[in-house]
Amino acid sequence: MDEMRVRLESPETFEPLLRLALRFGTLALLLIWCFTIMKPFLNPILWGLIIAIASHPLFVRLRAAVHGRTAVAATLYVLLALALLVLPAYLLADTLIVSLKLLAHHLADGTLRVPPPPDSVRSWILVGDPIHRFWLLASTNLDQAFASITPELTSMGRSMVSGVSDVLVGFLEFIIAIFVAAAFMANAASGQRIAGDVAIRLAGEGGRSYADLAVRTIRSVTKGIIGVALIQSLLAGLGFLAADIPAAGLLALLCLIIAIVQLPLVLVLLPVVIYAFTILDPVPAVVFAVWCTGVSLIEHVLRPLMLARGVDVPMLVVFIGAIGGLLTSGVLGLFVGPVVLALGYTLVLAWLQAAPRGSTADPDMEGL
Repeated sequence: MDEMRVRLESPETFEPLLRLALRFGTLALLLIWCFTIMKPFLNPILWGLIIAIASHPLFVRLRAAVHGRTAVAATLYVLLALALLVLPAYLLADTLIVSLKLLAHHLADGTLRVPPPPDSVRSWILVGDPIHRFWLLASTNLDQAFASITPELTSMGRSMVSGVSDVLVGFLEFIIAIFVAAAFMANAASGQRIAGDVAIRLAGEGGRSYADLAVRTIRSVTKGIIGVALIQSLLAGLGFLAADIPAAGLLALLCLIIAIVQLPLVLVLLPVVIYAFTILDPVPAVVFAVWCTGVSLIEHVLRPLMLARGVDVPMLVVFIGAIGGLLTSGVLGLFVGPVVLALGYTLVLAWLQAAPRGSTADPDMEGL
């Protein structure tokens, strides 16, 4: 022990240890500082990276269509992505605003009328009788019905105001993420090289297999889970617009959330269909019901097609990722959470098995 103490206290041993500690301390301080600066932009940057990895094959084809001009392809990609994001959001938000204005007008002049509930509502399990009583009261005395749930309406109003602000922030982050994704794809070659170097540093020579697996996992979740949810919510929103359902935008957003967390879409569509039969003629109501049935079942066709070449991720992991992301990062976390948690699950599982899946070449990996 005395000899070891003397060795540690000698200048020849102490100075290298001090230099090593200073280097690690400086590096840690720099990383913490960089993280603090980037923290407000972390979600859109992460989502932009996920979008870039998921849509890079499309970007490659777009660049080939403009004869290899990367800047032109990136500009076209941003314009197309913004059109796909902003146009449906504008249409659905416009219907929501019009519906709220109409509701406020009817409430102000006392012309709002609620049709009486059908007798079949009583047969609903557990909730049928109280819903029928409240619905019947609202159809005869709307003021008294509102007065009976005033505390709940107040709490709901606060939640809706907070929810609207979160949605607006998430929408802005989506727009930022699109520009970030275009920048990543425009510099895909250098990004692939850096990612490969980092993977080798972290996992040795097998690091590139883990990097390939990460790309496949991201594409699998974004296409098979988020992509299907976006398609379902868009189709549901179009059906709501065609049937002139009030608050179509809000209902479409609710469909998107339900689909991402892997819950049955019928939880939203069934009440809307029941409401449609009370306001529409029989034929349009039946057509709307058939449309909603197709929207709820289309996932069973789309998901196997989109996951055919992907990585199998348990739905429980996706569910926890979506809920956790929504609670910690708002609307954007609803999309980022499942991807990040699925990626962590897949990489840890591959590391434990010591035989990474996805080690074979993936044709979509070219250029990323």
